[in-house]
Amino acid sequence: MRPTILRNQGQKLSVQNPATKHHTMQIGPYKLSNNLVLAPMAGISDRPFRNLCKQFGAGLAVSEMVAANPALRQHHKTQLKANHHGETGIRSVQILGTDPQQMAEAARYNAEQGANIIDINMGCPAKKVCSVAAGSALLKNEALVKNILDAVVNAVDIPVTLKIRTGWDKDQRNAVRIAQIAQQAGIAALTIHGRTRACKFEGQAEYETIKQVKENVSIPIIANGDIDSPEKAKSVLELTGADALMIGRAAQGNPWLFKEINDFFLHGQAPTKPNVNEIHQTLIQHLDALHSFYGNEIGVRMARKHIGWYCKHLSAIPRDTLNTINQAQQPSEQIALINSAFNLLS
Repeated sequence: MRPTILRNQGQKLSVQNPATKHHTMQIGPYKLSNNLVLAPMAGISDRPFRNLCKQFGAGLAVSEMVAANPALRQHHKTQLKANHHGETGIRSVQILGTDPQQMAEAARYNAEQGANIIDINMGCPAKKVCSVAAGSALLKNEALVKNILDAVVNAVDIPVTLKIRTGWDKDQRNAVRIAQIAQQAGIAALTIHGRTRACKFEGQAEYETIKQVKENVSIPIIANGDIDSPEKAKSVLELTGADALMIGRAAQGNPWLFKEINDFFLHGQAPTKPNVNEIHQTLIQHLDALHSFYGNEIGVRMARKHIGWYCKHLSAIPRDTLNTINQAQQPSEQIALINSAFNLLS
């Protein structure tokens, strides 16, 4: 098989063999340990969750989106979103906005704060984001897309990546054109979620458009959407020819998914699922990190959704027990209730 040549932001060429390409991925000067990426998810991909997913085998974890608006920069919430203190591995920060100059300034600011990679959000379908023509709403305006990408790439000397959807709606799938604009601008890697903006998160993701993009550009392509098992990961890679995979909702309460996919790629057999004790230990580790990152009050609140996701994988924890856990107001109380629920399972 002939190796695939990837062009990274006009820099050195890296050569990958298609038979082993699911083990390597390069973005600018950064070689990832594998080709699995944790998606940026608002209110979820904070530093505790990013570190946890990296621990279980994510080659890269992107921050939740940070608004480019300078008026929000000193906001406590905004600062937490881009907080990398003690973060392991490569630090990628996603920025969101519609003004090329503001986006360029946001990129510079985050690079100064320690970001290794800047990711641009043109994929979020949320109404509050699209109502200001940001996120996936930008896909409607290809000239503005070009202006933003040019401004951001020229503002920093670190790699800039881009996340998009397949288009505005099913009649306007313009991902190939956007990808060509991105390549011309010097974007180092492109993530495509296999839905249009109009689809939100409904229905099934489609991968044919991602395949078309891969065939029309030479920059690394990351496939995203409904990748929830090792088998699905393998089939999406084979179908699209993508260089890497991005995993979002399927990792909620299930950081082991990265390890399972890596093991499956390496050994070709279905990996063993975590046992009750492993789930318990990981959940406690995650909660400790949330409590210390956010402080007691907000930490307990932020932890509730994660507890719900972990418990989804454990049908043996009754709904009323989960409701009791969710009433906890203090970290010690939250952890004690979880310990007692898990003690009944072991």
